[in-house]
Amino acid sequence: MAGQYVPGHAGGAQVIKDGERWTLVLVRELNHPRERVWEALTDPKHLREWAPFDVDGDLGHAGATVHLSVANAPRPMISETVVTRADRPSVLEYNWGDKNLRWELESLGDGTRLTLWHNIDRGFIAWGAAGWHICFDVLDRLLAGDPIGRAVGPDALRYDWQRLVDEYAKEFGVTAPKFPGTDVGK
Repeated sequence: MAGQYVPGHAGGAQVIKDGERWTLVLVRELNHPRERVWEALTDPKHLREWAPFDVDGDLGHAGATVHLSVANAPRPMISETVVTRADRPSVLEYNWGDKNLRWELESLGDGTRLTLWHNIDRGFIAWGAAGWHICFDVLDRLLAGDPIGRAVGPDALRYDWQRLVDEYAKEFGVTAPKFPGTDVGK
């Protein structure tokens, strides 16, 4: 049940710093085969269940142009996206706005080691880490047949998102900005 979900502590993340350009690297080991994880990363129907965006087409084809729209945003936030690499079921790359995402899926026994590289503005790196942490938990539960529903945007606040933000901010040595319209992030 969704009400019983509480994310674990911050972990499995690092930041690669190149001046003002920071890249969040998250690693998660999933007990699901690469093909199932690939489908969840590329199929719009599956992405609607766990990802922080909706997409109007399949992300699994290099050269495809689709539109990503931020889920649960207070106003429409849509960006045109080009899939720059889609090597099924190992590597997926595309942009989200002016930020790049690279997904690597590595076989790990019967499961998959999923690694995400996402360049994020330095001031929001802890937000990104906490958000993706929760998204990965939701993805794992979805693939296990125990879906809890997407928890992004303001909905993530119900799931200890602020605790995760604070933990990642401390780990990365940054101060997280305040979440708009709340006293979260003080």
